[in-house]
Amino acid sequence: MLVTDFDYHLPKELIAQKSIKPRDHSRLLVVDRLCEKIQHEHFYDLPKFLKKGDLLVFNDTKVFKARLFGKVNSKKIEIFLLRPIDKFSWQVLAKPGKKLKFDSVVKFGNGLECSLQSKDDDGVMIVKFNQPSAAVIKIANRLGHIPVPPYVETEPKRLAEYQTIYARHSGSVAAPTAGFHLTPQLFKELSKMGVKMAFVTLHVGLGTFRPVKTKKVEDHKMHSEWVNIGSATARAINRAKEDGRRVIAVGTTTARALEGAAGSFGKIKKFSGDINFFITPGFNFKIIDGLITNFHLPKSTLLMLVSAFIGDRELALQIYNQAVKLKYRFFSFGDAMLICPLFF
Repeated sequence: MLVTDFDYHLPKELIAQKSIKPRDHSRLLVVDRLCEKIQHEHFYDLPKFLKKGDLLVFNDTKVFKARLFGKVNSKKIEIFLLRPIDKFSWQVLAKPGKKLKFDSVVKFGNGLECSLQSKDDDGVMIVKFNQPSAAVIKIANRLGHIPVPPYVETEPKRLAEYQTIYARHSGSVAAPTAGFHLTPQLFKELSKMGVKMAFVTLHVGLGTFRPVKTKKVEDHKMHSEWVNIGSATARAINRAKEDGRRVIAVGTTTARALEGAAGSFGKIKKFSGDINFFITPGFNFKIIDGLITNFHLPKSTLLMLVSAFIGDRELALQIYNQAVKLKYRFFSFGDAMLICPLFF
């Protein structure tokens, strides 16, 4: 497959710059995977499409202020923290990367500094800090900036604006944005009607937001991201599958975590470690029956995953083009899709 097969035209004015308030008032495009029926609703209508016993699985990762601005001598440099490698070393991106050399020391303030250890061909670097990773995150949350995507023109004033309400475990450099639409009131309504809920953790990093630069889809290198699936969540998912109840992933990161952890066995076990799972059309989904997701960038791995789940790349692009025509709001702060068999 060619990466250009997943392209579509998006007018700039449809790129959402902030969430609608209240968040569950965003629009919801509902796709029935069985009969290819499409409905246009709002996210607060989600309970209409769920039933008692459905299991919603969320990614409870928490974003930290991963963009740090420091100086090499008197020259400014941005260090974008990706993930810790060990107690003191981090995988990062640097801007401008040419300023960071092997003898360079980047100073940030609060006594924090780092030095370059290695550099990959794709621009990913390993730096060593003078403080452990927990302290680095703590200082970053004081001195750093919210790592919103480049298409968001103004950084939010509060980190909570780029965070799900159920975010718990700090470590992400991008938000699992499908969860933005959930409000406390909607959680209560879903719980009251008997919808079950479970949580996994996938710390969002390069594997999610790195653009595809190859011509062929299969040539793209998917970077690893850290995933944790607890025993209680594994039991809840396996029990739902055994009972014939729907398992619905809230977000593509949740979908990747579950399908990656399941591997070829079709069951979930307690898991903690790296996953670099690349889902493209033709993939046989073993765990999830439904997916809640936002509208993704053209030619992105996330659009490829959505196309795979819908089961037809051309249909996926038709849906996207219809969303453009109807002026849905796109990307991180935009509207949502629910893709699932409505009658199960």
